[in-house]
Amino acid sequence: MKIHGTTILSVRRNNQVVIGGDGQVTVGNTVMKSTANKLRKLYDGKIIAGFAGAVGDALTLFDRFEKKLNAYGGNLLRSAVELAKEWRYDKYLRRLEAMLGVADRERSLIISGSGDVIEPEDDILALGSGAGFAKAAALALLHDTNLPAEEVVKKALTIAASICIYTNDCITLLTLDKGVQA
Repeated sequence: MKIHGTTILSVRRNNQVVIGGDGQVTVGNTVMKSTANKLRKLYDGKIIAGFAGAVGDALTLFDRFEKKLNAYGGNLLRSAVELAKEWRYDKYLRRLEAMLGVADRERSLIISGSGDVIEPEDDILALGSGAGFAKAAALALLHDTNLPAEEVVKKALTIAASICIYTNDCITLLTLDKGVQA
């Protein structure tokens, strides 16, 4: 049975970056858990991150990514590139099935096991089963409202949950304000 893990969405607006995730974990056609937390603060709260995919794999990747952050002094881009290289070429890691969305006060990145490190456009990072729905909703909210980033993420994930069967409305959020320590 294939596990469908989540929808992760991150938005930047007005010197703030927010990442949110739903709480649903689905195996086949059964909801196994509705309150899973797929978000973490890393590197002493200076990095926020979320994952989509297999939970054990993602936790392994969070651990490896935090080690890269420590090795490269919290440099998000360098750490992401080094993790992607290791993930792609390491015999054990390349079997992991997850994606990471990571953000600091300056940039957001998607890291995949195929060696990709992508800086998304429009200040929106989206991954997981309901990513397309969440991103579309966030784009509309960013273009047509003045809502703060936290509200955009919450509303967009709620919209995705009303469309995607692998996404629910049990939403967790993490926030970083530009220039303010977590």
